[in-house]
Amino acid sequence: MNPQPWSWSKPRLGPLGALYAGGVQLGAHALERLAPAERERMLRDCSTNVDNLDGGRWETLLSSALVVEEPMPLPYALLLVAVLGYAEYAYGAWWTAAVFLFGHASATLLVYGALRRTADRETRRAVDVGTSYGFNAVLGALTSALPRGAVRTTARAGLLALAVRPVLRRERTFTDAGHLVALGLGIGVSFAVDYLSGSNHRKITHI
Repeated sequence: MNPQPWSWSKPRLGPLGALYAGGVQLGAHALERLAPAERERMLRDCSTNVDNLDGGRWETLLSSALVVEEPMPLPYALLLVAVLGYAEYAYGAWWTAAVFLFGHASATLLVYGALRRTADRETRRAVDVGTSYGFNAVLGALTSALPRGAVRTTARAGLLALAVRPVLRRERTFTDAGHLVALGLGIGVSFAVDYLSGSNHRKITHI
């Protein structure tokens, strides 16, 4: 008996990417209406900084993905919606949410592990929130939906090159490293998709 190609189960739960981005954006506008001290306190409470994680505040692995320091620029917000929306279309809502959270939490924990014994006081207490780790993970994973061969390989190499460049700058920050880690994790997921699904998954052939 020939094994059946592995395929994704794609429950249709609606445009979760757009709902997520819209909710984060509305939350950012609400935060802007708070007094500066209260806004700062809320951002720090949601942050996955070293002090919070050392204190056992693991819930920040989720809360940090639901908050941004200021409203997202429109081009980035639209790109976030486009990437999450296509991932949901190609692989389903649960897959997209799982990859987003996996990339966000895993990149955060890896950066935390690198910083916890070396970071200065300012870095340990830094505001560390946002959508970018999860976005990079989904973007990397979505390369599995590109045509096999040169297109897919070039896309992966190009994305990694773009993510490496900020890390090589003298004024780099730990979030630059986090973006690279999250993208690498997403590309790792894409290799797993390649292996498990063969040619039996959607390709990006047109927008």
